[in-house]
Amino acid sequence: MGVLPVLVDGALDADGHALAELADRGMVGRRESGQRFEPRRGAASHVGTERVHVEALREDLALPGNPKYQNDGDQRTSGPGFGVATHPDALNIPYSWKRPRVVFVNSMSDLFHARVPLGFIKQVFDVMQDTPHHTYQVLTKRARRLERIADKLDWPSNVWMGVSVESADQYDRITDLAKVPAAVRFLSCEPLLGPLPDLPLDGIDWVIAGGESGFSARPVDPEWIREIRDQCVAARTPFFFKQWGGIRAKAGGRELDGLTWDEMPDTSRHLRAM
Repeated sequence: MGVLPVLVDGALDADGHALAELADRGMVGRRESGQRFEPRRGAASHVGTERVHVEALREDLALPGNPKYQNDGDQRTSGPGFGVATHPDALNIPYSWKRPRVVFVNSMSDLFHARVPLGFIKQVFDVMQDTPHHTYQVLTKRARRLERIADKLDWPSNVWMGVSVESADQYDRITDLAKVPAAVRFLSCEPLLGPLPDLPLDGIDWVIAGGESGFSARPVDPEWIREIRDQCVAARTPFFFKQWGGIRAKAGGRELDGLTWDEMPDTSRHLRAM
């Protein structure tokens, strides 16, 4: 197989430590992951985006001489240096990781953005299928496109697929995700911006929740977190509480009512069923 258009940008953990050990780094260490894998670049603003984090990154990453962040996006969404772009120079990198790793795919963008060609997405999935010793976590806000093209993709058992759900008006993303034949389907409820009552958890294997971090972080109500936890417990859905948030991600700690919640999905049942 040839080189695919991908970029891997800076390891969070060169040794690929377990997920829970990365919780203080931010999807348990987007930190759910020990390594980042960036098949495309470019960000688009959403109500749930960690605003200060993205703005600061623009200044740092779009510096002269950084070829990966020179493609400008729409001023209303992504802005200078954050236009959608692919880089066909580094997709061989996952093949070079000999030890198993947990890999967060596209921490800086969205693989299912409308401007990412289906052929490119298939190439990314080919790489993930070719490296079954790694576990790949893919997170999207574009759940509608994900659902529309899911049957055109091969879904290996080492790909976990998630959607961002920051508020109750985004439950349609959960409905779309539930139709996707991923081995693990998860919700990333962070930054949590409101209560999530009556979460539709049928077909969902894992829920992550957390508050926003950064200088303009919007506070999270503890009752919102408790409500999600209690629904997960009732549905027997693993629950991971990442952080309270604040100016710094670790400022408020991770304890919820005196406990840390580090539950992970049971992948063995998916493997048995395949």
